[in-house]
Amino acid sequence: MAVPQISLEEAWDELSSNPDAVLIDVRTVAEWSFVGVPDLSSIGKQVRTVEWTQFPTGEGNERFMEEATRDLTPEQPLLLLCRSGARSNAAAQALSAAGFSATNISAGFEGDLDQEGHRHGGWKDELPWIQS
Repeated sequence: MAVPQISLEEAWDELSSNPDAVLIDVRTVAEWSFVGVPDLSSIGKQVRTVEWTQFPTGEGNERFMEEATRDLTPEQPLLLLCRSGARSNAAAQALSAAGFSATNISAGFEGDLDQEGHRHGGWKDELPWIQS
């Protein structure tokens, strides 16, 4: 099932203008701790952090659906984010299949690899974030 793909700008606009929109960061505990997390404080929100795959095993999080959707309704826009857009796309597909309104932020938190093996073009380059 294909899910909608949105840009960083579209994601920020949705989160800023829609009080029901929720950002779900599906990276791992290690990524949140060592790389950083989106900072939504300027728009009065907090990011929801739910591992899609668990660190350090890399196995799927059996509680993902429960943790990701706790206290949410299927009508709420859910914007999914990971490092580069792959895991968040898979998570958005699972949420969509379960009847939720899920969208993937295609650039991810760190963006794509360049020719030198460095990541650019993600949330971390364009939007507010904090080191945890």
